[in-house]
Amino acid sequence: MRLINGRIAAIVAGLMIGMGAAAAQGPIVIKFSHVVAPKTPKGLGADKFKELAEKYTGGKVKVEVYPNSQLYKDKEEMEALQLGAVQMLAPSLAKFGPLGAREFEVFDLPFIFPDRAALAKITKGAVGKDLFKKLESKGITGLAYWDNGFKIFSANKPIKRPDDMLGLKVRIQSSKVLEAQIKALGAIPQVMAFSEVYQGLQTGVIDSQENTPSNMFTQKFHEVQKNTTVTRHGYIGYAVIVNKKFWDGLPGDVRTQLEKAMDEATDYANSVSKQENDEALEAIKKSGKTEVYELTDADKAAWVKALKPVHKEMTSRIGKETVDAVYRELGLTN
Repeated sequence: MRLINGRIAAIVAGLMIGMGAAAAQGPIVIKFSHVVAPKTPKGLGADKFKELAEKYTGGKVKVEVYPNSQLYKDKEEMEALQLGAVQMLAPSLAKFGPLGAREFEVFDLPFIFPDRAALAKITKGAVGKDLFKKLESKGITGLAYWDNGFKIFSANKPIKRPDDMLGLKVRIQSSKVLEAQIKALGAIPQVMAFSEVYQGLQTGVIDSQENTPSNMFTQKFHEVQKNTTVTRHGYIGYAVIVNKKFWDGLPGDVRTQLEKAMDEATDYANSVSKQENDEALEAIKKSGKTEVYELTDADKAAWVKALKPVHKEMTSRIGKETVDAVYRELGLTN
């Protein structure tokens, strides 16, 4: 038993609880775990899905939402889903690279999506559907893409041009593309669980981080960072995924009702994401705890020039077919 570390033991314990619940008479339970606060685009989407799923199934399904890493942290949740300890997650798209589906890392390429309309062409089109097929062999079914928004940088020094990032220790999600992005800026990438970022910034273990305004504000990152720069250099989105064996084993009528609930929850989550981020950015500005800088056109051109080489550098990792498909769909040129 000593070979089983604490992380695996916790997942196994969750699995046993889930099995016990399934064996008992009662509604089908869907444990929906995520790592962010309830009042974020993902948190609001999860709560909306719970509401609609229970309504449309007439109580046949009970959705238990666990926000803020209550059950599992970033590195644990995917394994928990595959083991069946939880049934549903909405991880960042960056999480699928380490799982072996590197094609999803196309979403991490800096400045690849000029706006939300361009993004929707990918997530709602053939490319998005093809990417979900890559997960089936991992025991995962992809249900929907949920937007969060575009990332901004923060630090304890002014960041206006790429050179200002030189030497900073920057928290990133586990992604080789994000790692290459930070290195291209002359900074030092530091992979860290989302739940640990505030303390890391507060204690100086890391100097900087990138995230959306809604995630920054709800986690109070702006309170421990003197400067924030609205770069909108990258995108954070989520894939709502479910344990494939669990999903395939549902009664057909229940699955259809849940699909309807997910479609409507997706429309809702994506509609509120821009509003939540806009309001969060305004709240960060009004807090007076961090100085917010908006890039000029010349600043943005410098950032794009510094980060564009990451596209070519990472094409072999992501897959030329996937990168080319996105470029074609968006009318981009190499």
